Amino acid sequence: MSTLPRIAKSKAKPLVSEEDELPSFLKSFSESEEEEEEWEPKSKVASKRRLPKKTESKPKKAAAPRSTVVRKRTRKTAVKEEPNVSLPIAADEDSKDGLKLLQPKEDGDPKPKTRTKKPKMPRGTKINVSQGKMNNLDSDEIPSTSAPLMENEVKQEKYEEDFTFDEPPLKRIKLTTCPQGKPVKHPGSTKHQEELEMNWDIVQVLSERTNIEPWVCANIICLFRDENTIPFIARYRKELVNNLEADALREVQQTLEELRTVAKKTHATIQKIKKEGKLSGGLLTALLNCKTLDELDHVSAPYKTGSKGTKAQRAKQLGLEPAAISLIENPVELSLFSYIKPNVKGLTTIQEVEAGVQHILADMFAKDKDTLDFIRILCQQRYICIQSALAKVSSKNVNEKDVNKFQLYQNFSCNIKNIQHHQILAINRGENLKILTVKVNVPDGVKNEFCRWCVNERWRPKRYAKPELMKLLHNSVEDSYKRLIYPLLCREFRSKLTSDAEKESIMMFGRNLRQLLLTSPVRGRILMGVDPGYKHGCKLAIISPTSQILHTDVVYLHSGQGFREAEKIRRLLLHYNCSTVVIGNGTACRETEAYFADLIMKKYFAPLDVVYCIVSEAGASIYSVSPEASKEMPDLDPNLRSAVSIARRVQDPLAELVKIEPKHIGVGMYQHDVSQTLLKATLDSVVEECVSFVGVDINICSEILLRHIAGLNANRAKNIIEWREKNGPFISREQLKEVKGLGPKSFQQCAGFIRFNQEYIRTFCSNQSELTGCLMGHALMAKADVQVTSKKQGKKKSKPAANVAVQPNPLDQTCIHPESYDIAKRFLTFIGGNPNDIGKPDMQQKVNAVIQKEGIEGTAKTLNTIVHTLQIIVDGLTQPEGFDIRTDFDKPDFKRSIVCLEDLSIGTVLTGKVENATLFGVFVDIGVGKSGLIPIRNITETKLSKAKKRRSLGLGPGERVEVKVLNIDIPRSRITLDLLRVL
Repeated sequence: MSTLPRIAKSKAKPLVSEEDELPSFLKSFSESEEEEEEWEPKSKVASKRRLPKKTESKPKKAAAPRSTVVRKRTRKTAVKEEPNVSLPIAADEDSKDGLKLLQPKEDGDPKPKTRTKKPKMPRGTKINVSQGKMNNLDSDEIPSTSAPLMENEVKQEKYEEDFTFDEPPLKRIKLTTCPQGKPVKHPGSTKHQEELEMNWDIVQVLSERTNIEPWVCANIICLFRDENTIPFIARYRKELVNNLEADALREVQQTLEELRTVAKKTHATIQKIKKEGKLSGGLLTALLNCKTLDELDHVSAPYKTGSKGTKAQRAKQLGLEPAAISLIENPVELSLFSYIKPNVKGLTTIQEVEAGVQHILADMFAKDKDTLDFIRILCQQRYICIQSALAKVSSKNVNEKDVNKFQLYQNFSCNIKNIQHHQILAINRGENLKILTVKVNVPDGVKNEFCRWCVNERWRPKRYAKPELMKLLHNSVEDSYKRLIYPLLCREFRSKLTSDAEKESIMMFGRNLRQLLLTSPVRGRILMGVDPGYKHGCKLAIISPTSQILHTDVVYLHSGQGFREAEKIRRLLLHYNCSTVVIGNGTACRETEAYFADLIMKKYFAPLDVVYCIVSEAGASIYSVSPEASKEMPDLDPNLRSAVSIARRVQDPLAELVKIEPKHIGVGMYQHDVSQTLLKATLDSVVEECVSFVGVDINICSEILLRHIAGLNANRAKNIIEWREKNGPFISREQLKEVKGLGPKSFQQCAGFIRFNQEYIRTFCSNQSELTGCLMGHALMAKADVQVTSKKQGKKKSKPAANVAVQPNPLDQTCIHPESYDIAKRFLTFIGGNPNDIGKPDMQQKVNAVIQKEGIEGTAKTLNTIVHTLQIIVDGLTQPEGFDIRTDFDKPDFKRSIVCLEDLSIGTVLTGKVENATLFGVFVDIGVGKSGLIPIRNITETKLSKAKKRRSLGLGPGERVEVKVLNIDIPRSRITLDLLRVL
């Protein structure tokens, strides 16, 4: 019987750093006349609210007696207190111990149910993550292994530590099981950190904010809690996330981290206020109701360290709170004159007493949940606009050129429901530069209706009130709206608009980066990379089809030596049989392009048919002086390294661009205005996704490329390279388990994305006997080395070497995950296929014949698996050896001639390549030295190819398009285009 290890609890890492600079409109609190110090929560996690009996039983667990109903061979499993919101799990009909995955209900409420105890405080939400146990572990007839089983709820009891597995358990336990049913012990499982309770359901809020079904959100939370990576989930756990793509998973992950950050800061604030003795029941409820940081700041502002107190607090200290409450509850008996105290400052006159009562009432209205909900709903029904104008402050420190950049926004007004994301980012930038002033305009009708509702309904006195008291109530409502509620609404509107705009900008940056990384490689060519320049010359680098540097040089094409240098270039091209020139798009690019185009048109390089292309050199200079470049090309001048990088960007864009920090590649907009922490996390995730989906050959890939595989990091990649250098090439995926630091979870995440070139392995081991003898000797030597090392260190060996020969597995060259190898073998038997025929036409015919006859759903049912797993197996068996998903993407646009801006005319139809995509349009290189803009309104779904819609990648860098010239502004060098079709 499998033992049940304890669960590793991973810390939630907020993606938005507190160090990121906030927009100016978020730096002030609701009361403009009060200057308060910003309080930051301490680094330690706020402790959870006390629940009955939980904390008392914890120390006694170690001494708890062993249960008498536990089997003899059952290992004792410690059960820790876990968060109490988990996925519902139903018992399988065929197995007593089997568990079902959470799936959507066809009828009824799809919301996952939660089991809660009766806490003394408002009900909160917690999440548990685990995987279930599968029966018949050694049988081949196990269900699909592509999906982990979700966990049960934890029902904690006082002294129980052991469980009975032969009959329905008396309590639900948290367990983690790998897809084959073998228990996986996660690192750090002894540590435990409780989730923080709030008055809202995290699954429901996540579903509302991301517009994704609650059951999918619940599954995603569990998968992330179990340390699964986005590429792994998107490929091998599709059935749990309803076929969501990586971008949608990334959005859910970011939103989840934001909610956890709110919960963490809320509880830190509660602990601080509680220590000061100021925590009341109403304040606690208000804090636990907060769903955003803005709401939390609004509620907690008066209690922050260093605050001199709000007007309402000072009035309460004067003893006016009973008067304010009495005005609402029992105004008949209220006499404000009784509160006048001539010797007390603030109570000397009736006007001061009325002002104090007014401040207390205004504060009550502004903190009331129903009141705030009413005004928010009212604003949703009215026309709320955001306005920007040129700042009146003298622009001594502002450049006139910068002012002209914001000409469109110097008298700008737009409904907040219709304003575009790029407009919000532009307005924010202008405000930060003190060029623009921005305000949110709420119509007076909102204020009037709000005041009537407060006075006549929500805060209407329960008994008759004198006219002077009703006037005081009305003034309090107006004061609350003007001084507290309106500034709060403005901050909320702008914060929401800015947050959405930043997220969309970052997502656009990620989509552009993905499109650029997945550009189809140009293999089998000798390339000449050219880094253009004027004074310091053009740097040349010729590289072989395997990216080896053949020659480097410097030529001066733009200093009167063009004719002499042309002969040198011709000799180099003929000597190395190079017919492709790659030119960087930096300084002197246009002149260098014209130089090569003129020589090509004159057939100067005959008999070679030379073509050239333009490639982005963004980040090449930064990379050329980086430690990675020095390690890779130690004897090469940094100026020449950039030419090598430019050539390799065409030969294998993915392998070269991963060496550069993503934000330096420069395919986005307003990248310096958004959260740098969120931008880096998103772009790193996109790089990991691209590298993983393309896959890497474990025996030839670089360490830099390897560290971006899902489940790996810099240390693990380094250990893999060291293992390869010490022991020779990897023969099988199973050998990855021998690498130091590569545990079961890391292996599960990375194994499906690592490839093995079977031809390379067959070449390395020419015959089976030599392979067996070689590997057996190597394994025995490795084992002996480990034992000797262990004896010297006095420690147990952590990675034992096998003492049997490792055989190549043909499935290792496919995208099929090792957890599904048993199903793949059964499928091969079912169709009568041979593993050695993977990727060959014969295999494709057999697979297609069975799928057409039985159908993929019928075949999956026969094999006792699910459709998603079987589809991956079918793809892996039918894809040709060395299949690359990038072959479906666009290649660089090779040219032989050049066109000038003056040659264009309105109506001209051209072919170009997308350079950059933004939220307002797409920039296209049409070969005239200046990119043209396709406005976003001219890009419709009907003009995009079906393949693009199926891949859901949109229009991004590298794509070839056919466009028509709509407008030409030669003085400003602006070209407006219309998209005709995607090539």
